[in-house]
Amino acid sequence: MSVRLGVNPLLWTNDDLPLLGDETPLVQCLAEARAAGYVGVEMGRKFPTTSEALNPLLAEAGVALASGWYSSNLLARDADAEIAALQGHLALMKATGVTTMVFCETARCVHLDRGMAVSRRPRLTQADWARLAPRLDAVADYLAAEGVRMAFHHHMGTPVQATDDVARLMDATGDHVGLLLDTGHCRFAGGDPLDWLARWGERVVHVHCKDVRETVIARSHNRNASFLDAVVDGVFTIPGDGDLDFDAVFARLAALGYDGWLVAEAEQDPSVAPSWPLAERSHRFLRDTAQRAGLSLANTA
Repeated sequence: MSVRLGVNPLLWTNDDLPLLGDETPLVQCLAEARAAGYVGVEMGRKFPTTSEALNPLLAEAGVALASGWYSSNLLARDADAEIAALQGHLALMKATGVTTMVFCETARCVHLDRGMAVSRRPRLTQADWARLAPRLDAVADYLAAEGVRMAFHHHMGTPVQATDDVARLMDATGDHVGLLLDTGHCRFAGGDPLDWLARWGERVVHVHCKDVRETVIARSHNRNASFLDAVVDGVFTIPGDGDLDFDAVFARLAALGYDGWLVAEAEQDPSVAPSWPLAERSHRFLRDTAQRAGLSLANTA
């Protein structure tokens, strides 16, 4: 069993706040990701959405596609409608060799609104959960039959953000609904990645390695800030540059026999935190930390 090290293009271009890194071309992102040592990248907003256009770019850069984000709206439409809506994205994932899809329920979300405090994020009622959980199961079952695992992304400003939300999600759905552990979003929402791994580690199928600055988390809470204002303020950074204990997280993943992607993320302003040094430093940190934890690294794309 081995893990692969990937990186999210958020280091170069922010998807939620396009003005951050908008000037950076995709080819630079791909080339620097590979030069830093990464064997994979996740999909970002500048990526082509057809395999005919995307596969040659990936091949030229020498990287694989680790996954790609899908925004679902299952609180507003049934599973059949969602399955119909995701066909284009699913086809792209399959054609690029992706076996785990980042999947996030974004109905009623506030994380894209810079004028909306993240504390205003949606809270689900009993009726909401009764509607959402079986629909998630149905979509996850369908994806599994297609050879793609759902990696549900808890995310600040969305209906599934905090520990109690994830607990409800895990209790109410079956094993085909896998969990994406995002260390940064977990901590920003008040959670502990080690606690989450102890409780739901067997369901973790994808990992985003994002560090946090605790002082910025506290400042964001005190100011009742929006998610995007917290990002601009520097709440997130590359793994190893903040306050999380990745040695402990990776040791737990190794004990669980985790064999998926470890994807570095850092939602920062490239004009303040230049992308190339962050890519190089984050890869070195992930490689060394994974090796200390006893995780075997796959070295090819």
